[in-house]
Amino acid sequence: MRTGLARRVLAAGLVSLVAVAGCGVRPSDVIEAGDPPSGAVVPTTTITLYLVKNGRLSVVTRPSGGRPLFRADTLALLAAGPTTMEKADGFTTDVPPDASPFSVTVKTAGHLVVTLSTPAGELSTLAVDQIVCTAAAATVPKSPPKVTVVDAGQSVDPRNCPG
Repeated sequence: MRTGLARRVLAAGLVSLVAVAGCGVRPSDVIEAGDPPSGAVVPTTTITLYLVKNGRLSVVTRPSGGRPLFRADTLALLAAGPTTMEKADGFTTDVPPDASPFSVTVKTAGHLVVTLSTPAGELSTLAVDQIVCTAAAATVPKSPPKVTVVDAGQSVDPRNCPG
């Protein structure tokens, strides 16, 4: 019985070896494909903010780390202010830190409502424009949306980004 079992195992091994060896893969020489990629990795997603420089709106893009942010999170970056490098380049923000947290609601196609934590009527024109343009930049509509900035008791009329 032992030799019968050994023969069957040996036969199964040979059949497997023949099957693997005859799979149609033929040896080949090394195939040249050129140099490997080099250079810095560019993030695929950027965040667009509207900061203030020399008293005017200016577009600033930041890498998002490869992930998109919610509109409210993007607006919170305005209240947080410019990065150290942006400050060195002369950028500021008119959006006060206590304006955050924000919420953004899509009312109808082409109309966003941004609710903030400070009275909307107390914001400077530049601060409202920063919020409107940054909220509009985070959408991909056929035409730029109108944005209304509100708080619990006040609102700023719907407007488009002036920039």
